[in-house]
This record gives sequence, structure tokens and C-alpha cells, in this order.
Amino acid sequence: MNNKVNYTLVGFLVLVGFTLMLGFIYWLLQPKSKEETTQYHINFNESVLGLNIDAPVKYRGISVGTVTSLKINPRNSEQVQVLITILRTTPIKIDTVAKLTAQGITGLSYINLSLGSREKNDLLCLEGNALAIIKTAPSFFEEFEASLGSMSTKLSSTLTQTEKLLNDENQKQITLLLQRTAGFMDKLEQVLDDKTIHHLQSSVKNLDSMSAKIDSMTPNINRFIDKSVQWEDKVAGSFDSIMASYNVIAKSMNEFKRAIASDQFNIKDIAGDVVPTVNNTLLEMQEVMIRLDGMIQSYERSPGDVIFKQEEVKKGPGEK
Repeated sequence: MNNKVNYTLVGFLVLVGFTLMLGFIYWLLQPKSKEETTQYHINFNESVLGLNIDAPVKYRGISVGTVTSLKINPRNSEQVQVLITILRTTPIKIDTVAKLTAQGITGLSYINLSLGSREKNDLLCLEGNALAIIKTAPSFFEEFEASLGSMSTKLSSTLTQTEKLLNDENQKQITLLLQRTAGFMDKLEQVLDDKTIHHLQSSVKNLDSMSAKIDSMTPNINRFIDKSVQWEDKVAGSFDSIMASYNVIAKSMNEFKRAIASDQFNIKDIAGDVVPTVNNTLLEMQEVMIRLDGMIQSYERSPGDVIFKQEEVKKGPGEK
């Protein structure tokens, strides 16, 4: 029995199997035909450190292709031109942007395609370009670096202004201000001793008491105003009565003059009409004057009763 093993044949079979396995894996990962893919250019204005060939290209987190080549843009040496190959079914719109995104803490990067409204038109190749160019957006590190630069500039400006503010002359003024403030606080502490605080508290209490008294007097003041208005109305009514009486007298005298002027003077007829009228008018005037005089005497005798109470009429013996 021959136990010899042909190791050359075994090694050959292993290599063939390994090659077939790699080919199968590559066949699974790559699109089935060239017609199913399309290519775009991306011009980055920032460093593409960490981005390598065959790095994944993702559309909103979904892997849709790979990076095919990296080179300096022949039309602008400040840009890095990246060629990507992605599935033709990927919806690349005119507002789609490409952004470099870090893959965790590995230091490697990939291209993430985002935005792209459904209502927008598809991105087309412009005249004079071999491929359509996708717009770019600053990466997180680019924005962070820009913010650091702006922050550094502002911090430097702040330090410069602070240095100008804290010069020798201003430091002397600040020291003097602090000393005066300390002296003022010492004097204020001496003034505001226990006795002064007690006086302030007493003043506040007196002010509260005064406010309470004013509040209690408010209804009396209102009554005084109301009664004053009533008194003024009575006086006005009295004067109206007097004016009416004078008007009647004036009318009577006019009739008397007219009768004399027209030679129709008949003292008997005129006296029959005028004398009763004048008599009634004089009686009304006398009554009005008596009432007015009584009101004035009552007000002069006890004006405080108008605010607080009515004057009590003193009754004679036997009156109830």
C-alpha cells in the first residue's frame, strides 16, 4: 500500500480554492454590470486625511458605492478631486451634498451623501466637465477648526482690550475706587447701628399708622364732598328762586312803564294785577333769604359736623 502524499497537488488545490473564494466575495460586493453604476466627481476644499481608495460612499447611512480615485484637481490646485462610483439608482439631486465623516476612532473616513429633496431635479453634467460634480459641505472637523480660529481671534482681541483696560492709570483708579467703597461701607455700618435701625422701624410703623388713619378718613371725606354738593345745590336753588322773583318784578315794572307811556295808566287796574304779584314775590324772597341765612349760620357754627355727623338740634324743655 502506497502511503506517500503529493503535497504539491494539495497546495495547488488549496490555492485554487482560496482564489475562487476571493473571487466569489468580490462578485458579491461588486455590481453585476457596468450599466448598474455611475460616477461623479467631488471637489473638496479641505484635507481628505483618512479617506482612501475603496472607502465606502454612503447615502444617508446606506452604502451605495466606493471611492475610485483621489487626486489634485487639475483646474484648482487648492482642491482634492475625488472620483466615486455608486449605484445608478442612488437619487443624486442638484442640492445633494457630500461630507467627509469619520468612522469612529479608527482615523479612517468615508463620504456621506445627504440632503437631496424629492422635488428637485437630478444632478446633470455641466458642459465642459467629464462628469457631474456633487457639491460639498464642511466636515465636523473643518467646522470645529474654523470655530477654533474664530474663538482664538476673539479671545486674542479680548485679551488685548483687557490689557488696555488694566493699564497703570486704570489700576490706580480701580484701587482708589475700592478704597473709597470700603470707607463708605465702614461709615454706613457706623450709621446703621441698632438705634438707627430702631428709629427706621418706628418711622415705618408710624407711616403704616398714618396710612391706616387716612384710609379710615376716606369715607368721611367722601360724605363731606357729597354733603358739600348737596349744600351747593340748595344754595343754587335759592339763588334760582331769587332770580325768578326778580324777573317777575322786572316784568311787572316793564308793564307799569308801558302803561304810563301809552297814557293808559289806571292805578286801580294795575294795582289789582301787580300788587298781589309783588306781594307774593316779596314773601318768597323773604322765605328764601331766611332759609339761606339759616344754612350759612349752621355751617359757620359747626363746620366739622358736615364731615363727621349732623348737628344735634338742642331741644327746649318738654320737647321730645
